[in-house]
Amino acid sequence: MTDAEKNQNEELKEESKATEAEAQKTDSSDSTDSPDSKATEEKSDADKIAELQKQNEELKKENADLKDQVLRRAADFDNYRKRTIKEKQETFDYANTNLLKDLLESLDNFDRTVEAAATATDPKAIADGVTMVNKALVSMLENKYNLTSYGNAGDTFDPELHEAIGSKQGDVKEPVLDQVYLKGYKLKDRVIRHAKVMVTMPNA
Repeated sequence: MTDAEKNQNEELKEESKATEAEAQKTDSSDSTDSPDSKATEEKSDADKIAELQKQNEELKKENADLKDQVLRRAADFDNYRKRTIKEKQETFDYANTNLLKDLLESLDNFDRTVEAAATATDPKAIADGVTMVNKALVSMLENKYNLTSYGNAGDTFDPELHEAIGSKQGDVKEPVLDQVYLKGYKLKDRVIRHAKVMVTMPNA
């Protein structure tokens, strides 16, 4: 082996030793920094867990508050529904209170007429008393409640207003009422009872 080759081998050995030393230094440095790095990572994970736990507790509290609000509103709505049903039922049950109060006066007048009839000797006086009560009752119903009667002999027959219970032929141009057996009644513009009538029909 020549001196040049020996020198070259020596240089390669020196370079190899230098590389190993550098690697050992790097490993030493990494092993020295590793505990701090792990501690930092562990601290960061602990902070994240604590933050998540805090958020979880806040969400649980918010959820509980929302459930409480929903239950309260459901209870309020149920109470409102029950109160509305009760009010509607009371309105239905007592809808005719004012009418009945007004009818009491007519009933009182009829009672007085019946009592007077028990000792009356003049039939006309009794008839006049009944007629007076009838007029007062009809006037109250018409003026205060818009209840009107209809149906008179000679009126034109209208199937929307009249219920024919019989008919006969006659010298008429169109069907007319011959007799009214039961008056019809309207509440404002609505028929609440059809008049029951006998109808005269035109001759065939």
